[in-house]
Amino acid sequence: MFYNIFKKRKQGLISNRKPTILADIHEKDSLILANLTELGAELHITNLKVGDYLINNTLIERKTFSDFISSMLSKRLIEQLKNMLQYPKKLLIIEGTQKLPENSKLNLNSIKGLILSISLDFQIPIIQTKNEQETSDYLFLLAKRQLKPQQELSLHSRIPKTKQEQKQYILESFPNIGPKTAKKLLKEFKTLKQIFNSQEEVLKPILKSRSSQFKEILET
Repeated sequence: MFYNIFKKRKQGLISNRKPTILADIHEKDSLILANLTELGAELHITNLKVGDYLINNTLIERKTFSDFISSMLSKRLIEQLKNMLQYPKKLLIIEGTQKLPENSKLNLNSIKGLILSISLDFQIPIIQTKNEQETSDYLFLLAKRQLKPQQELSLHSRIPKTKQEQKQYILESFPNIGPKTAKKLLKEFKTLKQIFNSQEEVLKPILKSRSSQFKEILET
């Protein structure tokens, strides 16, 4: 019997789903949409009430540098930033060279001050891109990132504070027991004592093949 060396790789392949991006109708004449299509994104043009692009639950407002300046002067920018706060994740993209028009009363330091305010006061991250192609690349990478399953954070990356977190921390110290399995055990058995005193057969529905290793560590 030959071992299938491709089996594991096949399981690890990324889904064939295309990265999906919702674009506001006002962006339809932008080169960005053509770039995104060429990159392989699935585009849906719609009427977004807030922002220019929506990727999963991340809202993106895109502004050329000149549009950024004009919306700043007209106070429209502040209103747009406030509206963006209704989304759990948001991003502001400022596209193009930071070059002020001649005879402008603004200076670059005031622009930098506003950028700091957006990042710190509104807590909206900012990405500055050179052109539409670079903006497209960022949008596509963000959309591809959304296709990857989010791994649950292990408590071993920080110091647990609550008793429940401390119990989970202890369980995660065992080989091949991650956050999800630790939470399932605590939900089912409530206490560490109950978990540790349970027979291997009782633990199998959750630990499966890991139950024997788990009991072996406890009993040696």
